Amino acid sequence: MDTQERIELAAHELFYRFGIKSVTMDDIAKHLGMSKKTIYSFFEDKDQIVCTLCNKDLHSRECKFEEIARDSKNAIDEILMLMKFMGDMFSGMNPNLFYDMQKYHPRAWKSFKNFKEDKILKMVVNNLKKGVEQGLYRKDMDHNIIGKLRVEEVEMAFNPHIFPADKFKPVQVQMQLLDHFMHGIATIKGHRMINKYKHLIEEV
Repeated sequence: MDTQERIELAAHELFYRFGIKSVTMDDIAKHLGMSKKTIYSFFEDKDQIVCTLCNKDLHSRECKFEEIARDSKNAIDEILMLMKFMGDMFSGMNPNLFYDMQKYHPRAWKSFKNFKEDKILKMVVNNLKKGVEQGLYRKDMDHNIIGKLRVEEVEMAFNPHIFPADKFKPVQVQMQLLDHFMHGIATIKGHRMINKYKHLIEEV
């Protein structure tokens, strides 16, 4: 692992654990046992580190979403696999991370917004269409409207004004919203499949 990768890995770990705002360049240097001068030879400031990590994370998420869509047995299986992935991803994330990025790092936040409105929305709409074709989702819905609803739910779960961190855990909020969404779009056949999958998961 080269020096830049070490810096990125350390910053990523600290941001996820403590949020972005509370982590300084001094903290990153101390965590690495490295001088700030060395860090500044690779990154001009913390904002550049945040932007770099955000873009890398988004690319990694996109690859994982594509893998899940490709490997899933059906539309509901895809959502349940996404729930598992998101649960693992959010479980170790500081609840202030998204809020910090939105408030203090507009370039990174713009990248996230573009990803959400393009890649995530496309993935959700494709899943909705697949589910309708498979008879698992209701036909009487507008894919674009319901798709946007789901995409906004993801961001809403991290809004501290709606779900304050001292009262709600982001991973639980995300899972509840996704579970509610899934039951809302499912047909009777879909509900039976959801219950079947949940029963299998609970037995493990």
